[in-house]
Parts: sequence; C-alpha cells; structure tokens
Amino acid sequence: MTTSTTKTGSAAPVRHVAVVGAGLAGLAAALSLKGEGWRVTLVERSRLLGGKATSFQLGDVEMDSGQHAILGCYSSFLEFVEELGMRGDLRIQERFDVLVLTETGRARLRALRLPAPLHLALPFLRFRALGIRSRLQVARALLAAKRPRSGEEGETFAAWLHRHGQGQQSRRVFWEPFLVPALNAPFDRVSAAAGLMVVRTALLGNRDAARIGYATVPLARFAERAAERCDEVLLRTPVTGLHVEGGELRGLLTGGAEIGVDATVLAVPPERLLRMAGVETLGVPDLEKFTTQPIVDVHLWYDAPHALDDLDFAAMTGSPVQWIFAKGPGYLCCSLSSADDLVSQPEERLVALADSELRSRLPELSQATLLRGVAVRDPEATFVPAPGLRRPGPATALANTVLAGCWTDTGWPATMEGAVRSGRAAARTLVATLRKQERAAGRAPAPPGSRRSRAGVGHE
Repeated sequence: MTTSTTKTGSAAPVRHVAVVGAGLAGLAAALSLKGEGWRVTLVERSRLLGGKATSFQLGDVEMDSGQHAILGCYSSFLEFVEELGMRGDLRIQERFDVLVLTETGRARLRALRLPAPLHLALPFLRFRALGIRSRLQVARALLAAKRPRSGEEGETFAAWLHRHGQGQQSRRVFWEPFLVPALNAPFDRVSAAAGLMVVRTALLGNRDAARIGYATVPLARFAERAAERCDEVLLRTPVTGLHVEGGELRGLLTGGAEIGVDATVLAVPPERLLRMAGVETLGVPDLEKFTTQPIVDVHLWYDAPHALDDLDFAAMTGSPVQWIFAKGPGYLCCSLSSADDLVSQPEERLVALADSELRSRLPELSQATLLRGVAVRDPEATFVPAPGLRRPGPATALANTVLAGCWTDTGWPATMEGAVRSGRAAARTLVATLRKQERAAGRAPAPPGSRRSRAGVGHE
C-alpha cells in the first residue's frame, strides 16, 4: 500500500474520503460523495460486497445472505437502484396482494384501485383469515394508529396492542406476519414508535406504499455495481482503530498499516465501532446499549418443479416461518425472523422444521421429495429498536467523520431503505460540515471535481 499527494496546476486538491463498510449504507454514502467530486476509497473487512444484503456461492447456486423484501414506500432505496441503472432487476407488485396461509386454509388480502386508506380498508373487511370480531379489533387499532401520541418511544409495541384491545387471533394472523419481519424482534422488545412507524408508512400510507417486491438478481449485483463507481475498493481490510490528532481524524488503522484520509464515513454497526481503538474520540453515547436479533433463512429444493408454479410469495400465520418466497422451479426460501430460539439449532433440524411447516400448508408438496436443504443464519442480523433507545445522527465530535448505518437515527427500522437513507444523510452532513469549516477559515469551498487530497491509497 502506498500513499501519494497529487495536484494539478494551482487547483485545489480533491478531497479523499474513506468509506468504511461496503453495505448499502456505505455504498449510498460513497455514491453521494462521488457526486460531489470527491475521491472515494471503499474499505471492507469481508471478501464480499453488500454487507447484510450480499450473496455467496454455495456449490452451483448463488444464494443471498437473507431474503430481503422491498416495499413501494422504499423511496430512497428505489432511487439508489435507479441511479445504478438496475431498476429492471427489481420485481414489485402493481398493487399490494398477499396470499396468507393459515392453519385452516388460505386467504388473500388484495388492495383495490382506490385512494388510501380505502384501498386496503374495504378488502380487509372481507379478509376471512380473521373472524369478524378480530377484524373489528384490528380496524379500531389502525384508526388509533393514524393519530400519533406522546410517549410512543417509551412504550412497547406489545403494550400498545394490548391497550388497543388486540386479541390472540388478531396478533397471530395480522400483526405478527406483517410486523415481526419488519421489526425482527418480539413486540415486547420494540418501541411502539417503531411498530407504528411501519404501520403508518406502509399500511396507512399512499396506495402504492405497501406493494411488495424483491430482487430478481443476486443482491451482490447491486453492491458490485455501486462499488464500480468508487475510485478504489479494499476488501479483506478490517479497520482496527482511528488515528486522531487535533480533534480531526488523520487516518484509519488497518492492522499494521494506515490509510491517510481527509474525511471518513464509518458505515459499520455499533458492535464493530466499539472494537475500534480511539472510538471514544467520536463522542457517540450509548453504543453499548444496542442489541441485535438473529434471522434464519432456510432454502429448500423439491423434485416438483411445477407444483408451485402459481406461488410467488406468501405469509404464514402461527408458524416460525413467517414468509416463503419462490426462488425458482421447486426452490423455496423460508424466512424466519426474530429467530432467537432457532439460530443455534443444527442445520438438519432447521431444514426439517421448515419442510414440515411448508407441507402442513401446501398440499402441492404432499408427494414431493425434498432434494436438498440449506440453512443460512445471521446471529446479529438487525438492531432492536427498543423503547427509549437513543439512535445517533450522522455527526460525531470529529468534523471530518460521520456515521452511517440503518441503526442510526433514520426514523426507520433496520431495512434497506433505512440503510440507504443513513448513507445519504451521512454524505450530506459531511459535505455541509466541511464547507462550513472552510467558510469559517476564510477559504472558498472546493468546487466539485477540483483536486483536494492529502493522501491517496493504492496497492503496490
């Protein structure tokens, strides 16, 4: 690794920023800073790009690290994909339409082509997976959710549901299939504010907000396309510490070497920040208060390639498997969110559990033979939006260092939308702070594309 200083004539040097973490948050920040004319080095500890939204090769199959769903209200994520020129690699429903597999049969909840909230309210009245009493319970709670109240940050979502008269069937058939995957935590561990944010944005938002979609290519393709825009990508390069002098970050320590920078975006989760030497200089409180929850995905291949031709995806009630997605002929992915009691189970038990759950709801599989099963675990998949948790904004005590990640104060739970929003917010904050600093020092801000770099980083 070498460092160099490059200038062209008398023009100001290009700012050199290191983005630590190649997940969606870091990639979104990198693209925003490239748009400002900065030189971007992407630093990632793994051999893979994409963070939680990546893919890996298993034999002859490339598998995503987790089954990530997309909603129509993911405006920043959709803009990010559009910027990459990959909008055609997403499949999103024209309108919200979900098949629900209950313990006793099937039901469908499909939006009408009416203005919100009538688009979902009228179909919900005919949602036969719930009894009439439970439908009325949910309807009353949804009406109450439209009116924000003080104290939602300190109350659990479980307490809010209880206070609004939600019975066991209402929770099992409606709230849990739709909200547990979004929050990835039990309702007694998340704030009412987090749960109600999902309800207000997706279910009570505009007519297109709740539309469900997914990527039709491996998730790693998005990360790879974004990384191509960066000036340099350093994989297998864990950042172990921060070199800070005079209240400013001077470099990143990477196990015996140092990357000199003008600015840095730290797009890593709290537990990784806490392991970095010098993290106290950031002045970010309560990092140790963040907790995480696991997700398990079980991939199953059957010798019945056409048995489920009509299945795209479906929700399951009263089951550890909340959602199933058809990934290909005879290939199903089962998503098990908030999987605290399952993540440490042996793979064969997880495969047997998912297979049993599917066969209990899908008679089409009654004569099918399970050819193969693979369990993918993420023990620290997402942070828990607990009551009273203080999520920091992008700014830190160091003017040239900002934070990104879906765990920061985006207003969203741990989603791809929250990750992209955080990365963009971090880039905006960094640019604005350094421009203000330059004005205060009596220097004109460097125009986009000008040369401003104290140190570049490359491979020998």
